[in-house]
Amino acid sequence: MPTWPKGVEKRVLDQVDSTNEEARRIASGLLGPTWIMAHRQTSGRGRRGRAWVDPTGNFAATVVMRPTEPPAQVALRSFVASLALFDAFAMATGRGDAFALKWPNDVLLNEGKVAGILLESSGLGTKVGHLAVGIGVNLIDAPPGTTVEAAATPPVSLAAETGVVLEPETFLNLLAPAYARHEATFTTYGFAPIREAWLARAARLGQTITARTTRHEYVGRFDTVDADGNLVLSTATSREVIPAAEIFF
Repeated sequence: MPTWPKGVEKRVLDQVDSTNEEARRIASGLLGPTWIMAHRQTSGRGRRGRAWVDPTGNFAATVVMRPTEPPAQVALRSFVASLALFDAFAMATGRGDAFALKWPNDVLLNEGKVAGILLESSGLGTKVGHLAVGIGVNLIDAPPGTTVEAAATPPVSLAAETGVVLEPETFLNLLAPAYARHEATFTTYGFAPIREAWLARAARLGQTITARTTRHEYVGRFDTVDADGNLVLSTATSREVIPAAEIFF
């Protein structure tokens, strides 16, 4: 088992409304990065305010910090979290080839969604007060397909797909050191090496995909993620650059 990262606090709760909400509540008193894990969330949420279905035994945690970079750079930590999840899964299963990273913030296992990431922050203008990187993992059970949008990637669980059964805190002890390694790369060298590593693990890179925003639907070849973390598609008529904030699903 990797060593818990120095200077990082760990708080394990029996129950909480949402680990991201708890992160918001404690952010002002932080002495350093802090992981909050809950064995049960009563009001977990995913992107765009959707409820996050969180069966007992699955993983729900948030790492909260007070970053110093501009908001656009702070948001690139979704890629840091994706890489950390990939590494934790690979260590847990010995099957890194079964996992892939789906832009902007999902991890796939055998082409099904096994984990999701939700970034939330506080602050005004060019100053980020705190950043909460919420992570949910289907360790034991996956929610029914009827709970997700019709065109969304179907959920899967780590246990069902690989036979590996992990306690949530065991997974946290794999994830936190992996996150610390990629965070150190990000803060030292910037987004470039994170982007390169993420693209090496990207799902459907070079393939035709459909990206839907609140206003448009784009069908095109997934060419890359650019230096700002945007999705770049080549469609039949144009080259589209789509920010993560624009994606509907």
